[in-house]
Amino acid sequence: MLHNFEIESLLLPLLEWFPAHARVLPWREDASPYRVWVSEIMLQQTRVEAVKPYFERFVAALPSVAALAECPEDELLKLWEGLGYYNRVRNMQKAAVQMMEQYDGELPADYDKLLALQGIGSYTAGAVASIAYGLAVPAVDGNVLRIIARVTADDTDIARASFRKQVEHRLGEEMRSLQVPEGIRRTLVNENVPGALNQALMELGATVCLPNGLPLCDTCPWQGLCLAKCEEKITCLPNKSKAKKRKIENRTVLVLWDDERIAIRKRPKRGLLAGLYELPNVEGALSSAEALKLIKEMQFSPIRIQSLGEAKHIFSHIEWHMRGYAIRVEEASDQQPNLIFVDAKDARDRYAIPSAFEAYMKHIRMRAEEENEK
Repeated sequence: MLHNFEIESLLLPLLEWFPAHARVLPWREDASPYRVWVSEIMLQQTRVEAVKPYFERFVAALPSVAALAECPEDELLKLWEGLGYYNRVRNMQKAAVQMMEQYDGELPADYDKLLALQGIGSYTAGAVASIAYGLAVPAVDGNVLRIIARVTADDTDIARASFRKQVEHRLGEEMRSLQVPEGIRRTLVNENVPGALNQALMELGATVCLPNGLPLCDTCPWQGLCLAKCEEKITCLPNKSKAKKRKIENRTVLVLWDDERIAIRKRPKRGLLAGLYELPNVEGALSSAEALKLIKEMQFSPIRIQSLGEAKHIFSHIEWHMRGYAIRVEEASDQQPNLIFVDAKDARDRYAIPSAFEAYMKHIRMRAEEENEK
C-alpha cells in the first residue's frame, strides 16, 4: 500500500509535533557534523540512554576527526568499552583517516561522499547530511521502516532491501518538494527542515510508535491518518522476517590470581571481539577438576579453586553460556607467553575488557576492594 499512500500528508503534522516532543540529547545541543556522526554510529544497536555517557566521554577525549584518526588502538577501544560491536569504532577511525587525507579532516557536505567513507551506510550518511548540513536526503532506519509500514498498513517484510529503497525514494522525493509554512519553519533549529524531519521520524518511532508492546497512539500526530490504527492492524505490523537462531557456545572462564595480579590476554586481530583484552577462557563447560587439570597443563601450580557461578552473554549471532572459576596460583613467571599478569586494581581502567566478562570482572573488583581495606 506504500505506493498509493500520500506520504506528504504526514510531514507537516510531524514537523509541528516535533519541537515540543524532541528529547534533550547532547548531540542535538551542538549538532556539528562530527558530533552527529559519532552519535549516529554509537546509536546503532544501542539504546539512547546507554549511549549518553559514552558519547560525552568519547567527544571529550577525541573532540575532532584529527584526534580520532591519531588515537592509539588500545586507547580507542577503551573509550568504546561497554558499547560493543567494536568494528563500529574501528571503521570510524578508518573513515577519520580517509577524511584527513581527502577532506582536510572534515566530514564532506555531500551525501555520496559520506556514503563512500568506511562504515557509513545510507542511514548514517542521510543523518549527517540532513542534520548537520541541511541537505534534503532521508535517513531511514528500523524505526522509520516500522512507522511507515504501520501508517500505510503495508505488510511487506520490512527487512527486504527493496522496501527500504522504496521508503528512501518516497521520503526523499517528498522532502525535496515539501513547502513548509514560515510559522512552522521558524520553530525548527536553524530552520533546518530536512534535519528536523529525519529526527522527528526517528523520535516518533523511539517514543510513540514503539517496537515492542502497544504504541502510544493517543499521543501520535498521525493518529487520524494511520491506516494500521483504522484497520486494527497495529499489533500485526510491521511484518518482519525472524532472525536466524543464535549459536550456543559453552565456555569456561578462568580468573587466575597471582597474589594481587590477574591474568588477561589479547584476542586475535580478526573475528569476534578482535583486538580486545579478555580473561582466559576455553570452549566447553569444565568441572572444577577439569579446570584444575587444565591449569596444570598450562604449567601453573594451583593453590585453590573457587566457583564463580554461571553467566550468559548475547552477541548478535552467538550466545555464550559461561562457567567461571577463580584460581589462585603460585607465583607466575613466563610459562604462558600469551598471558600477561596485571594489577587487579587497575585492570579495568587500563585495558579494554568487553562486557561479556562483566560477571567475572565484578569478582575481581570486589576482591581488589577487599585487599585495599586490609
